[in-house]
Amino acid sequence: MKAMVILPSWKADDIYPSKLAKSAISYQHPLGLLYIATCIQEAGHEVRLVDGAFWTQSEVLDQVRSFAPDFVGLSANASMWKKACQTAIDIKEIDASIHVSAAGPYPTAVGEECLDQCEQLDSVVIGEGEETVPELCERIENNAGLEGIAGVAFRGDGGGIVANEPRPLIEDLDSIPIPRRELLGDFDKYESPPGSYKQKPIAICMTTRGCKARCIYCFQMKGERRVRYRSVENVIKEVAELVNHYGFREIRFLDETFTADRERAMEIVKRFQEEKLDFSWYISSRVNTVDYEMLQEFRKAGCWAVLFGAESGVQKNLNTMRKGITLDQTRAAVKAAKKAGLKVYTPFIIGIPGETYEEALQTIDFAIELGPHYANFHSMTPFPGTELYERIDEYGTMSTDTDDYTFEGAAFVPYTMTRGQIEELRTIGFRKFYSRPRFIVRRLLNVRSWYDFKTVMKGATSFFWLWIKRDSLKVDHPTKTSTKAG
Repeated sequence: MKAMVILPSWKADDIYPSKLAKSAISYQHPLGLLYIATCIQEAGHEVRLVDGAFWTQSEVLDQVRSFAPDFVGLSANASMWKKACQTAIDIKEIDASIHVSAAGPYPTAVGEECLDQCEQLDSVVIGEGEETVPELCERIENNAGLEGIAGVAFRGDGGGIVANEPRPLIEDLDSIPIPRRELLGDFDKYESPPGSYKQKPIAICMTTRGCKARCIYCFQMKGERRVRYRSVENVIKEVAELVNHYGFREIRFLDETFTADRERAMEIVKRFQEEKLDFSWYISSRVNTVDYEMLQEFRKAGCWAVLFGAESGVQKNLNTMRKGITLDQTRAAVKAAKKAGLKVYTPFIIGIPGETYEEALQTIDFAIELGPHYANFHSMTPFPGTELYERIDEYGTMSTDTDDYTFEGAAFVPYTMTRGQIEELRTIGFRKFYSRPRFIVRRLLNVRSWYDFKTVMKGATSFFWLWIKRDSLKVDHPTKTSTKAG
């Protein structure tokens, strides 16, 4: 059987303002899709992965025609949902017999509703797909019914929608095959913005799934408010394969909290050194799970940067989001990371439920006080399936256009702010943080290579547009506002 998995075609200014898109966009491996493609291949099927970041819609469809798959799986988060639906429509026009399915965060959040929203879809995969999709392919290959496949909703013979029972989360993460990166094609096409990496090519990897935190804006599958771990041996096996077999020079670990288990994290880092794995790496972490000793060991093993979700400079707003951290913990973590010699990234959120304009200005001041190497100021975006989205009427209004769900457009507007104020505050944040003489001098003094020079010039270009165009952070999506998107 021939199967194709597709990330629908998209371009940078679908997400970022057009003047900033080229300096902000990051093209990284579609890891979820890569896991699914690997599992399909492991089950004995011929598979092709199409990453729409590098193809126009017409070119994606040309690949469908040339490969002639029996099954197509479309990956979609909320902001990609309309593109996925259009791709399903176009594929059915090519060959109505192709079974077209959708998976990813959005189908997992809204389930069988996807089949109502897109008539061309034959099925949706709800939850983790590594076991579900190969089983789905087997049934399709054998012309068997889809009844009883856990984690699948589909159209029955009479046209009605059938939702099978949920599939339990995969407890043994070591049982999932290590993704086969050769399915990606040319690694060099996956570019990241200058300043966001040390070496190329860059791989991405996850050593855990899930998060124990209770943040109201973060999507977690039902029952997933916990962390599931791959074994240290399994992690080392994949990292060694990435470095020694595929030749990746840097790995970005996408775990929600790489340091969720301190002992395990330290063991992984120790093994990096024992195995003499020569690569640079980058992690995300929570400020209440790190200390100087840990971060110092990370630095010795090749870690060069850490991202802390600081989110707000007002404790009340951290509490509203159930972030589970304090301002002092953020101060301590940033200080420890800088002392250990790591670059520090701190994203902040503008438009938190109940947040006032003045409180957002306090958050910007807090970012400056912390002095991380990079800061970002995102719009609050409550995705379908999050607690904030489900209780949106209590907190504010929500755009009905899923194109807005990118952290860039102000999809959500709390009752205490306006959309215009959110856009203005984001601009103020970037301007104040990146125009500081101390920041500019530090950036110039750190130029040691042509790559460093390009990094500075890209940043200068973005900053130029921030200064001359007041609405440079505005993403022009035609939206209307309702209490909740459909």
